Amino acid sequence: MAGGGAMRRAEAGGSAAHWEPGSQILWRYRENAGARFHIARPVTVVRDDDEILAVWMAPGTECVKPALADGTPLHQEPLESRYTKPRTVQRDRWFGTGVLKLARPGEPWSVWLFWEPGWRFKNWYVNLEQPLARWHGGVDSEDHFLDISVHPDRSWHWRDEDEFAQAQQDGLMDARLAALVREAGRSAVEVIRAWGPPFSDGWQHWRPDPSWTVPALPEDWDRTPVQMSS
Repeated sequence: MAGGGAMRRAEAGGSAAHWEPGSQILWRYRENAGARFHIARPVTVVRDDDEILAVWMAPGTECVKPALADGTPLHQEPLESRYTKPRTVQRDRWFGTGVLKLARPGEPWSVWLFWEPGWRFKNWYVNLEQPLARWHGGVDSEDHFLDISVHPDRSWHWRDEDEFAQAQQDGLMDARLAALVREAGRSAVEVIRAWGPPFSDGWQHWRPDPSWTVPALPEDWDRTPVQMSS
């Protein structure tokens, strides 16, 4: 996994370090109401500057994802007990087409692009989350359950409102944070309605460099980060 050697200093007097295109980093999420990491995805940097971080998660990437300790797949567990049953993590691979992830500094969401086989664009996905924290080996966040799907015709709809409500009921999110997440969602909707960046930037026409290799999942994927300047 590439680290500081693949970084450059920001131009125009900026103080934040950026990764060079082609660098391989980790995109991680902490568990809600906890300190451990339960999602880790090796990705390749497409662009990183003061405006945006864009990364590519290639098909077949080995990842870490949360799992129920009794072996029941998360999506098969009833919502009422999905967040309260004992959990562990497991290694798996990202199958299907890859995902392009876009995040602007300090913004409480990231925007993911999905394609059907043959590069037929499917949709944008707004993942509401804690603003990314940069560290030497990648970026960290905490998922906030509520999401938005945005379609090629610019229509949109909320996603996972039931999970958002259940997370509050189960104590994974207090009322203050839930209100902030709703506010962030409304701000994202304003961007969608105005068709602002990154939706207007043509990222759906982007394609990965064919010379890139699929990043490996490091053994120390859950290591404690050393924070970078932001």
